[in-house]
Amino acid sequence: MSLKIAMSKKIKYTVEYPVRCSPAILYEFLSTSSGLQEWFADKVEDENGLFTFSWSGSAEEAQVLEMEENRMVRFHWVDSPKDEFFEFSIERSEVTNQTILVIHDFAEKKDIKDQSQLWETQVKELFHRLGS
Repeated sequence: MSLKIAMSKKIKYTVEYPVRCSPAILYEFLSTSSGLQEWFADKVEDENGLFTFSWSGSAEEAQVLEMEENRMVRFHWVDSPKDEFFEFSIERSEVTNQTILVIHDFAEKKDIKDQSQLWETQVKELFHRLGS
């Protein structure tokens, strides 16, 4: 008798938030250990593009895959499948000229709502730090 366990495939989802600040200021909060430590994790350390994020005693490592100043930063959790990442993009609304923070992440379909709410909480903290 053989037993097959179906691996659940995570899917990419996107959340967007209008931000009242310049792309340059926002980029600092998304791409540097000191900026990320302000809102994303309790402690963030960066050693040659390998970021260590710490929350309440647990730590996760993420490698920077790609960075474009004042535009985007893409991270890959070291323990995640190679094709998964989380990304912060900074876009401008063509209509309002407002800065938009776009977050791309991966989650199982059943977890997307919870994960989106987690981002919502984190982004509220970011806005608080930005005074936005």
